[in-house]
Amino acid sequence: MVTIHTNMSIVNLRVHVAPVGFEIDRIAIPAKQMKADRVWLLMHEEPSKDRAQGFMEKIKAQLKKEKIEVQVSHSNRFDLFKLLRALKNIVQKEEGNDIFVNCSSGSKIQAIACMMACMMFQGKTKLTPYYAEPESYSSVKGEQLSSGLKSIVKLPAYEIHTPKPVLVQALKIIQENGGKITKKEMAKICHEKKIIVVNAKEENFQQARFASLDKNIIQPLQNEWKFIEIERIGRTRWIKTTPEGLGAVEFLG
Repeated sequence: MVTIHTNMSIVNLRVHVAPVGFEIDRIAIPAKQMKADRVWLLMHEEPSKDRAQGFMEKIKAQLKKEKIEVQVSHSNRFDLFKLLRALKNIVQKEEGNDIFVNCSSGSKIQAIACMMACMMFQGKTKLTPYYAEPESYSSVKGEQLSSGLKSIVKLPAYEIHTPKPVLVQALKIIQENGGKITKKEMAKICHEKKIIVVNAKEENFQQARFASLDKNIIQPLQNEWKFIEIERIGRTRWIKTTPEGLGAVEFLG
């Protein structure tokens, strides 16, 4: 009996992500030239109100001719935080693959979200933002805004740090309680969920739990990230989420 040993190497897929606006070539041509295996198209969450539907169908048809798989993700194209969440979900699904993000094919808000995602979600998955420069622009109503492809410019994606997971967990707790919670209740929940650790004797337990909450959760969320604020009403201290904190929960939670 002869045993044949083979070396099998795992090849990362080349995945493209592109918001769909009123362009076809700006998405389809880079995907073909860069030999994409799969393309994620970002569409508005309300298809009936999205004038880009027809352009999406033409993009899908071109990509399928090239045997490129197409996936569609829906999100509010006018909401930066919801766009970031959609992009984060794609990155998680494509973990380990090489992701190329088209920052030129959609609206300005979508372009900002794509660039921010490349900076924030770098990790096990490599994200490369790029700008597709067209050959020409059109002003004819009903046609795509540009045509052809002059060049593909890879953009630098400097890493942006995000809050530690325990801080995101803490923000979610506040949000689940209506965006406002007493410090006493927050300390209790964080301890139960093991977000904070308390090493103290029974007689010092409450004080130690508050100290741990202050040092590990409240101070970084308030001073470093500006995600919460403390309001004192009588003898009770309330922890409230700031607008920045609400946005962070939207796409990090």
